[in-house]
This record gives sequence, C-alpha cells and structure tokens, in this order.
Amino acid sequence: MAFSLFSRLFFCFHSFSSVFFPLNPGSSLIHISRCLTITKKKEAEEQVWRQANFDDLTGLPNRSMFRDRLDFEIRKAARNGFAFALLFIDLDRFKEVNDTLGHEAGDRLLVEAAQRIASSVRESDTVARLGGDEFTVILSDLPGNAHVENMATTIIQKLAEPFHLGKERAYVSGSIGITLYPSDAEQSSELLKNADQAMYVAKGLGKNRFAYFTPELQEAALERMKLTGELRTALPNGELQLAFQPIVAIETNAIVKAEALLRWTNPRRGAVSPTEFIPLAEETGLIHEIGDWVFREAARWAKRWQNLRENFQVSLNVSPVQLMVQSGGHSWPDHLRELGLSGRSIVVEITEGVLLNASEAVAERLAHLRNAGIQIAIDDFGTGYSALGYLKKFDIDYLKIDRSFISGIETDSDDLALSMAIVAMAHSLSMEVVAEGVETQGQQAILPSIRCDYAQGYLYARPLSPDEFERLLG
Repeated sequence: MAFSLFSRLFFCFHSFSSVFFPLNPGSSLIHISRCLTITKKKEAEEQVWRQANFDDLTGLPNRSMFRDRLDFEIRKAARNGFAFALLFIDLDRFKEVNDTLGHEAGDRLLVEAAQRIASSVRESDTVARLGGDEFTVILSDLPGNAHVENMATTIIQKLAEPFHLGKERAYVSGSIGITLYPSDAEQSSELLKNADQAMYVAKGLGKNRFAYFTPELQEAALERMKLTGELRTALPNGELQLAFQPIVAIETNAIVKAEALLRWTNPRRGAVSPTEFIPLAEETGLIHEIGDWVFREAARWAKRWQNLRENFQVSLNVSPVQLMVQSGGHSWPDHLRELGLSGRSIVVEITEGVLLNASEAVAERLAHLRNAGIQIAIDDFGTGYSALGYLKKFDIDYLKIDRSFISGIETDSDDLALSMAIVAMAHSLSMEVVAEGVETQGQQAILPSIRCDYAQGYLYARPLSPDEFERLLG
C-alpha cells in the first residue's frame, strides 16, 4: 500500500506538467480528470483495506489483521528458532460499566484501555482488539518468561487505575491468559484457544491477575461450555429453587423479613454454586429471564407469608445487568398489583458499585421501583467504594453491613467502631441497618448497643427451603 502514495504523486506530477507544458493543450483537462479519478480510487481502496483490518473504535488491528500477524509470527519464530507469548486480555466488570453508564461511556473506556495496553508493550509487539472488551498482545522474540510477566503486570496495573469518563469515574481491571509458542502449541487457533482458557482461569482466581495455560485447562474449558448449556435448560426443567434466610428485628427478636437466595440443583452435578452460574447467566443474558422468575417467586411467597406475619418483606438480589432492561410485557410493580401486594412487600438489594456507576437508565429504573413503593437496600456495605452522596441521591432504605465487619465486632475495636459509624450515618440519613453474618451470641449482644435495627446470619438459621422457612415462622 506504500506504493499507492508514490503512484498518486506520479500521476499528479504528470497531470501538472501536462497543464503547464502541454504537448497537446486540449488534453490538459483529461489528464486532471484521470488524476482525480485514480486518486479517489486509491483512497477508496485504502479505506476498504483499513476497514477490513483495523478496529474502527480503537484504531488497533482487528481480529482479521491479528490472525495474519499471528500466523506471520509463527512462521518467523519457526524459521529463527524463537519463542513468543500470546496474551488474551478481558476487562473485568466492563459489562457493568457499559450497562450502568451507557455504551458511549463504554466506548470511551475501551479507547483508553487500548491506549493503556499499547503503552505497556514494545513498539515491535502487536496489540489487537478482537471485539467487545477482548484484547490480545503478541510479545515477539522473547528473552524469557520474566519479560512476559513484567509486561502482564504492567498492563494489569494500568488497567486498574480509574477511568475518567466525563463527569463519571469508573473502575475495571484486567484478567490475562498467557500461552507460549512453541511449548504450548504451534498453530494459531490452538494458541488463541489456550490463551482464552488461561484468561478464564485468571478470572476464576479473583480477576485482576494473569494465569498461564496448562493442558488441564482444556478439560475445564469444556466443562464451562457444558455448564452454560445446562444453565439454559435449568429454568424450564424446574432445576432452580429459592432458599430463604430469616432477618430478625433486634428489638423483638422476631422474624420480620427474609432474603431470597437463588439455588440451582443440577441432575448431573448436584448443587451448583451461585458464584459459578450467576456470572454465566449475566454473560449469556439469561439473567433477565431468571431474574424475572426470582421476582415472581419471591412475591408469591411474600403474599403467602403476610398471612402469618403482617407487613412481612422478602428481599432479593438484583444484578446490574437486570437494571438496564425491563424484560417481559409488564413491570415488577404491575405484577405486585396483580397479586394485591404493596410495593413494600419487596426489597431490592444492589451493590455499592451500581450506585457509583449508575447511568441515567439505571437511575430511572431504581426511581421507577422506588416510586412503586419497592424499597432499596445496599448489600455488603463497607466493602465497595460508593461515595456517601450517592446514598442520599438514590433514596436508599437499608444498609446491610458486610459480614467481614460483624465477624470482628467482639474482638476488633476497629470493626466495632466502623459498624457503629455505619449505623449512625445510616440513621442520620433515615435509613435502617441490617447486620449480615451474625453467628455468635456475643455478636448478637453487641448489636443493640450500637442501635442496629435488624440481624441476619447462621445464629438464627441457614438458608431454608420455603416449607422449612414457613415452619420456622409458625
């Protein structure tokens, strides 16, 4: 394509000389017209080539160009006896940012993330965007594994820094899978598959880190694919259930609420942990269908148990992904009205991160629920990073103190002081407080002295089936 620039200059010079030193003056306009036509044709060809090989958003090589460069690197390394590394990078929590702040902010984050990754490696290395929030890096001519790890660590550190997106600030991190040529594989498709599998291992280890490919990962990747397929049929096959954990009023020690917790019993695997299947549900979009089912089930039991306890509430966890889309033909408040329930029968629990990264759509969704009388709780409060101003802005009803603080209130003066401060702050903002993870009589005895309102934990009961919970209510 470099020849195209020379060609353009040659034709333009030829046309210029024909105008001012014409052998045939009548042909000057024809030469100029031909020059313009050829120039436009070359520019169009270059534009088509660039669109076919580079990502429009970030300007990085796209999947097609990446595969060409990876194949070239394989040939070069095989010829010279060199090794190289392939890094597969996925942005942790990008979907949450994209869903809460909107796609425009998400695009801006991707552009900056691409710049941070590119600035972390050498000019001789290749950085590409495969699509979405997935990036790859080819580290060529490796001097050793230490170089790979230094590069991966630098990328992780840069991605963990805050992203300033206009008036908003967002946080993501990077999970990186690493595979090596030729020790792991010698074909481009195998290398890419290996790096992708290693990336999922990094995510499973807690994200914001890198992991190397090992042969054992192939079996794990196949299992993950099978699990996703089985999750798609879990709801229609009746494999999903709700368990309920009681929440007691500290003043009376009476059960006045319950938290609904989603459980999956797979016929082949048995009980599957929510930490395994909830992320899959979010990635595949199944979270909307499953989330609507959870809401309807929670409302059904709330109606039943209000016959036993007046004003009984059921709370349920809502994914940030759910807040972006109102699936189905009618809304949750409509469903409550059909059951003859007030909005206060349900409490929606969200994380602190939802508030900090809340887009206009999410804010409207929360306001819609709040206006219908549905109350809002912040789950695991104290472990996130929300600014206090957001608590007032979104009209929160409950704070749930994370169990990591409650577990230490008997022995750790800092945990006790922080718990007291959270309760005092919440009460000053007209919120009530739930202590999570209460497991001992000593912890329970302290809660009245710090004026906590409610408690939840194994001291009272583990999550129970609906029938077991109903027997507990009496």
